[in-house]
Amino acid sequence: MRAGPFAGYVVPKAGLGYRIVSKTLGASMWFWMMYRIKEDGPVAFGLRHPWDHGDHSDHGHGEKH
Repeated sequence: MRAGPFAGYVVPKAGLGYRIVSKTLGASMWFWMMYRIKEDGPVAFGLRHPWDHGDHSDHGHGEKH
């Protein structure tokens, strides 16, 4: 019996399709996380409340409100 981390078991290599799909899904996850941090970072980290809208004087209500 061979000594080593897998005791002689050879780990199979992933196919090209699996590698492309995994890199695409991983990259899209990171892009989505960075986008959400850009949009909602202060709220996610507790630096701002979600109901605080900043210094906007016009909230899109028009003249009727």
